[in-house]
Amino acid sequence: MSAITGTGMFRSLRVHDYRLWASGAIVSNVGTWMQRTTQDWIVLTRLTQHDALAVGITTALQFGPQLFLSPVTGLVADRVPKRLLLSITQAVMGVLGLALGVLVLTGTDTLVEVYGFALLLGITAAFDAPARQSFVSDLVGPDDVSNAVALNSASFNLARLLGPAVAGLLTEAVGPGWVFVLNAASFAAVLTSLRFIHAPGVDVGGRPSRSFKDIGEGFTAVASRRDLLIVFVLVALMGTFGLNFAIYASTMAVLFGQGATGYGLLSSALAVGAVTGALLSARRPAPRFSLLVLAGALFGIGLLLGSAAPSYLALAIVLPLVGVAAQTFMTTANGLVQMGVGREVRGRVMALYMATVMGGTVVGGPAVGWVANAFGPRQGLLIGAVAGVLTAIVGAVYVRRHAGAAEPVLHTD
Repeated sequence: MSAITGTGMFRSLRVHDYRLWASGAIVSNVGTWMQRTTQDWIVLTRLTQHDALAVGITTALQFGPQLFLSPVTGLVADRVPKRLLLSITQAVMGVLGLALGVLVLTGTDTLVEVYGFALLLGITAAFDAPARQSFVSDLVGPDDVSNAVALNSASFNLARLLGPAVAGLLTEAVGPGWVFVLNAASFAAVLTSLRFIHAPGVDVGGRPSRSFKDIGEGFTAVASRRDLLIVFVLVALMGTFGLNFAIYASTMAVLFGQGATGYGLLSSALAVGAVTGALLSARRPAPRFSLLVLAGALFGIGLLLGSAAPSYLALAIVLPLVGVAAQTFMTTANGLVQMGVGREVRGRVMALYMATVMGGTVVGGPAVGWVANAFGPRQGLLIGAVAGVLTAIVGAVYVRRHAGAAEPVLHTD
């Protein structure tokens, strides 16, 4: 059999509905990364005087709602038909992108307004993320869930490769306002793909919620499982202090005297590694805990090398290693969590997972930004390096203490 129709790297693409989703999602994700890159850049260079803390606050506002709203958004993902929910969230994010674009084009944007749009986008994304994560597993059979999760990550990071580079070029060529407008237009692709997906589960909601116990079932599913709880602990360490790429790339670009294009290329260098890491994960039949330990160590080593880079080119060469390690870690963790619980609570558990990944930036983003401001961009990278090494140490200790039961039990429903 071919790689697409057999057991190869792209086997999930044999499913018609997954192909539709993947084709629409890649276009939308490119636009989203264009907006994120441009938003951070105008905060750093147009609305402030190279204030890394302001970039950290913007990041925290955009991802913080996933931390605070996760009990509610996870329940919504398990109760509301996923096609309907995703159609609403994707449309709202498109409108927000268009509105911000109009403000920038007319020169009426302020730092407070950008903060406000980041917050609104974060609230919308908090409802979108758990539905999007669990939606993928509804499109393919149980044997392809791990592969579909990995390919979804590859698609996301391919967009992360293209989006920042395109954003940097367009920002200098036509201005940041048009980047936001193009992002708004990109949501038409995923909305169109959602219209033509026919998987039976996408229009079926769960039983109506009758008590607060339903909201807490996601917490219970994780807290009662030592094997899943340790994955969440490791993800919390990395998500809070390690995965602050916007701060790393923007501040180091300024340190080396680069403009928006140089910043976008650093983000793309990270994404080259991330795409590679996701595709390597797609080749594996199932996620394994031991990869979290290895990836954490490589992440720490990569950022340590990056913090000592003598030139812009040297940093750009090192960053793909960081991207491979980060994506291997996150794809493996995502697969372990998503396949570690049953479908009936998957939305709530994935909401907690996304809250752990993104919500940690409420603390980590401003903290790393403050360090970069106070002590320099290189010290900001060192914070991430320490987070990666600490993640590897904690994971290794767990494996040593629970050698016979380190791997989480995986569900195939």
